[in-house]
Amino acid sequence: MFVVIGEALVDLVGQRGSRMLVAHPGGSPANVALGLGRLGNPVTLMTHLGRDAFGEMISAHLEASGVRVEGADSGSSTSLAVATLAAGIATYDFRIEWDIGDLEPLPVETRCLHTGSLATVLQPGRTDVQKLLEHEHQRGRVTISYDPNVRPALLGSPDQARPDIEHLVALSDVVKVSDEDLQWLYPDREDEDVAREWLAMGPALVVVTRGGKGVFAVTNELEVRRPATPVDLVDTVGAGDSFTSGLLDGLRRADLIGGSHRESLAAVDEDSLISVLDTASLIAAITCSRPGADPPTRAELEATQTAQAGSAPTTRPGARTATAPSPARPVPTVPSTPPLNPRPT
Repeated sequence: MFVVIGEALVDLVGQRGSRMLVAHPGGSPANVALGLGRLGNPVTLMTHLGRDAFGEMISAHLEASGVRVEGADSGSSTSLAVATLAAGIATYDFRIEWDIGDLEPLPVETRCLHTGSLATVLQPGRTDVQKLLEHEHQRGRVTISYDPNVRPALLGSPDQARPDIEHLVALSDVVKVSDEDLQWLYPDREDEDVAREWLAMGPALVVVTRGGKGVFAVTNELEVRRPATPVDLVDTVGAGDSFTSGLLDGLRRADLIGGSHRESLAAVDEDSLISVLDTASLIAAITCSRPGADPPTRAELEATQTAQAGSAPTTRPGARTATAPSPARPVPTVPSTPPLNPRPT
């Protein structure tokens, strides 16, 4: 079983040409749990929700995809993030409450613990999350997964943020991070150099998602670079979280999840790692092809993979890409059929 710890909130997304805001369930850890559930994994989300209309909406949304939700609190309000979309790219203004309380020991059937984003930054909850990671790291019973999912507006300066993030990296077995996160944290460093440095701190696997430049992954024995394959972009909301759920699902399916499998994870062979990374990118790309954080089910993923295997891509000039490159990055030509690849953040 997967346990995800972190914020679940409502994204209030502005509509183009309108002052209307549409409410979507969100929050990076909640999106990861949602993706894992839709791929058929048993998963529990430990979070902080108010007993209000927004909290009920989030719980119903997650539970409909098989996620067990723990953490409703009648004395607080459900957190909000106001999302502004520009060219399909979301920026956020947060209204967050994060008080997770004392975290009980993980269920005995837990094989992977994932956290990241605001849950590891905002007090008072961040202290409880960090203590749990320190405890589970010492026990060595579960795979610990971490995605910093940097929100600069809540972190102060890179110099202030780096020590805490690096501490959590050192406690983790799997780290997924975007090149944009690394660019903010280490503005004068190459992302591959930082990934290698993070690997030396303790993880078995570090994965960097790089938009139009694809994905870079490093273990003690391998360095793997996978190219980006474009797809028509609707928006990037939840793309990075979908990649993370796909990454963890793929590692589970390769029998590389759980404390007893850490040595196998560190020694993963190249073909297996490439398969996991490519499938995670496809899962995130499907999310990019439709509005909001709406990751695919296992059936949708398998149908897309079947379509990939049976179709040859054709060129359609001028289409947008789900890698959503910055203006400095060239926009590649988009094939009209999968394979797909997102711009996880």
